[in-house]
Amino acid sequence: KYHRFSGVGSTVYREGVHLRLPWFERPIVFDVRARPHTMTSLTGSKDLQMVNISLRALCKPDPNQLNEIYRSLGPDYDDKVLPSIVNEVLKSVVAQYNASQLIMQRELVSRMIRQRLTERAKDFHILLDDVALTHLSFSSEFEKAIEQKQVAQQQAERARYTVLQALEEKKKTIINAEGEMESARMIGSAMKHNPGFLELRRIATAKEISISLARSANRLVLSTDSLLLNLMAGGPSQLDAEYALQAKKK
Repeated sequence: KYHRFSGVGSTVYREGVHLRLPWFERPIVFDVRARPHTMTSLTGSKDLQMVNISLRALCKPDPNQLNEIYRSLGPDYDDKVLPSIVNEVLKSVVAQYNASQLIMQRELVSRMIRQRLTERAKDFHILLDDVALTHLSFSSEFEKAIEQKQVAQQQAERARYTVLQALEEKKKTIINAEGEMESARMIGSAMKHNPGFLELRRIATAKEISISLARSANRLVLSTDSLLLNLMAGGPSQLDAEYALQAKKK
């Protein structure tokens, strides 16, 4: 409290009922609850990019140093001190990082700002409960450059994927061609050494055709020659003759 003869006293009174001398003394009331303050600063990064950064801090006076705060700063201590020290700390910290680091290492930057700002505020008997970066933006030219860079990287990744896909398709085509060639070679070899192989393939084909027709909703009447692909064109006698010829050769 303030005394007309001695000035501001050194005793700090807590909440409650206290005695004072009328006319000689008057109370000086301080709000010691934490209050939010939002400040914005335009500063430059390490790579000379302009950064618009906003900070929100919860501050309150040190209850044990209220008399010193009132003597040196007055009741509006926060409006006198915080804007200057916040700008000072933001400019000193942001100048140590380039633009990309400010984005990628935002948590580290925020922690360093909080640490330095807390230490700086203690010189004025101000306590900070919390400090957080609420907004971080760059110039429009820099943001356009970042966007163009991201688009170029996406296009490069898309082109790389297209090349890989074409290579895989090429490998697939080569493997299929090699498989078909090997299959044709094996079929040719089987037909050369075993004439009955062709008849077995014709039977299998006729079986597939008959199954497909049986599942169809339409009813068809086909001749034996059309259904079995002329399966019996050679007749049983022809098959017996071929097998007998092979037996004689052996």
